[in-house]
Amino acid sequence: MRPALLLFILFLVFSTTSPCFAEEITGTAEAEETAVTVLIYHRIGEDKYPTTNIAVERFREQLEYLKNNDYTVISLQQLLQFLQNGISLPERSVVITFDDGYRSVYENGWPVLREYGFPFTVFLYVSATDNKHWNYMTWDQVMEMKAAGVDFQNHGFAHDHMAFRPSGMDMDEYRAWIRTDLEVSTRMLSEKLKERPRFFAVPYGEYNMDLLEEIRSFGYEAILLQDPGSVSSDTEPFAIPREPILGNDWSTMEHFQMVLQRVDLPITGKIPAAGQLSHAVPDRFGAQLLYPERYIPGTLGIYVSELGWHKASVQGDFASITNSSSLSRRINRVAISGREKDSGRTAIRYWMLVRE
Repeated sequence: MRPALLLFILFLVFSTTSPCFAEEITGTAEAEETAVTVLIYHRIGEDKYPTTNIAVERFREQLEYLKNNDYTVISLQQLLQFLQNGISLPERSVVITFDDGYRSVYENGWPVLREYGFPFTVFLYVSATDNKHWNYMTWDQVMEMKAAGVDFQNHGFAHDHMAFRPSGMDMDEYRAWIRTDLEVSTRMLSEKLKERPRFFAVPYGEYNMDLLEEIRSFGYEAILLQDPGSVSSDTEPFAIPREPILGNDWSTMEHFQMVLQRVDLPITGKIPAAGQLSHAVPDRFGAQLLYPERYIPGTLGIYVSELGWHKASVQGDFASITNSSSLSRRINRVAISGREKDSGRTAIRYWMLVRE
């Protein structure tokens, strides 16, 4: 297992359940706006890799839950139309995605998905497939699935940590390195699939603004991250969050049901802004709320990976915490969370900070 992915999983274990800063509120009303949960899976039925795997029986149980609880599984294309054109979606909508293109998705996941008739997208780690790595799908398997209606998109050629500028590279060289990977992966997928990929899932879910800008310059219509959270009409198509479902703790039905209940917390500004962190001691973490009236007073909180959760101070439409601590980690994720008045559900929005 790649070390960076393990670190990301450990981050999830300690961060994705948002705190409640007031008494627990039990709500029965539905949220006012459609909320879409984008799920991300990796391996299906590969016990040898417990941190990225989900058992076949549990995977089936989750699909059965979606079927029996009035969830509609939509395609990634439908989600994009919702974000770009405002098309109507069922109130309980879910998108299913897989990263990397492991062979177990073909052998174990696809047969179950066929039983339920659910659409899904696989983001291919292109060089692993092209080099015939034993644990990844072959091109023949990819084409068999594509002919049956499965959607395949781009997860990069080399699956590098493109959010980090390699030592010794200046900015021009760094951007050229990113473009080379994008050029190769986009060309190979276009040739193999006979159509140009439209969606890009960032390797490891790690990003900065330079990387996202380069991806957009290649004509991709949406970028998918691994920041947890829900999608609303206020979600930026080039920063779509996804909920990882993997490992012993984060594939449980309790966790699965919890992430389906979360909704987006729309914001119009972030401090610090997402991407490269300009200095190690930000004096404040916070965000401007697009709909401050939606949230129960006292329930808004701010999370920083190195600092944990803290109750937010709210002034008008701006929620924040002050800070005097230096951030030493190369990556910190920041989140803002609150509880909706009308539905009682947890609203949350994450973004990433990267240090050189």
